[in-house]
Amino acid sequence: MMAITDFSKSREVAPYLEEPKAMYVGAPGKSGYLRLGFELDPRGKCILRDLDRRVPLIVQQELYFDEEMPEMPCVYILSSGGPNVDGDRYEQQITVKKDAFAFVSTGAATKLAEMRYNYSALTQRLILEEGAYLEFMPEQVIPCRHTRFISDTLLQVDPSATLFYSEVFMGGRKYYEGGERFAYDLLSVCTHGERPGGEQLFREKFVVRPHHRSPERLGVMGGYDVFANVIVMTPPEHAERIYQQTAAYIDREAKVAVGITHLPGGCGLLFKVLGMEATPVKRVVRAFCSTVRMEIKGHPVPEEFPWR
Repeated sequence: MMAITDFSKSREVAPYLEEPKAMYVGAPGKSGYLRLGFELDPRGKCILRDLDRRVPLIVQQELYFDEEMPEMPCVYILSSGGPNVDGDRYEQQITVKKDAFAFVSTGAATKLAEMRYNYSALTQRLILEEGAYLEFMPEQVIPCRHTRFISDTLLQVDPSATLFYSEVFMGGRKYYEGGERFAYDLLSVCTHGERPGGEQLFREKFVVRPHHRSPERLGVMGGYDVFANVIVMTPPEHAERIYQQTAAYIDREAKVAVGITHLPGGCGLLFKVLGMEATPVKRVVRAFCSTVRMEIKGHPVPEEFPWR
């Protein structure tokens, strides 16, 4: 198993360390674990070679439905436990071996339920070996009133590999009982990249505590409700060509704003999208992923299923 982040040492969760009154922190059913490993078989087909899971996280098998890359395994992470509640702890590790490739998403949005005593936490490790390619595009995260959520994601990527990593965060259940826009207590998200040898490349962390300081102000979310954060780690020559094909803009009609910049050390790109609803934001992220895939694999991303 991977090393688990001790989130109790983080200052932002200090007010939320009380043990839940029902099931304790990390109790069976509240401590999900998932390990996925993709590699090429002797025939050159990419398969899900390694799978280990602990409830409530579920992965059944890889599927091959991508019409543009039918040889690419597609995996959906599911949960049998409903929304994340206080005291939940989740661990996920995805390894893509040399020259292998995969697409990973979630079966539905991740709901963060209202919390009274503790917080929910996620530790992730994504490891890409030489020439590997991974698209990691989970559905949006929806924080309810008084949610406390913290995550730590390590992206360990070989210089010759390409990772498309995206996260989409809602401001809350905006249409629920008059709206829950930014009514959660804490959203703390840390993502850092490194090389297989341990060389540190970048670290991005944002801590949102709406009751202390509203994210609705200018320079943060402004008047927008949805935020997408995309990290593309890829060789410099690919990153530059992707950058040249991607424009920063504000679309008043679609109500989305898009920005792009380079990551430190020539290791890739940082792409951000703001919007009012999840669907237009996800559409922009998917189009950007198509640009990345065309550059790396020579194939576009197909149209999303209409029910997604």
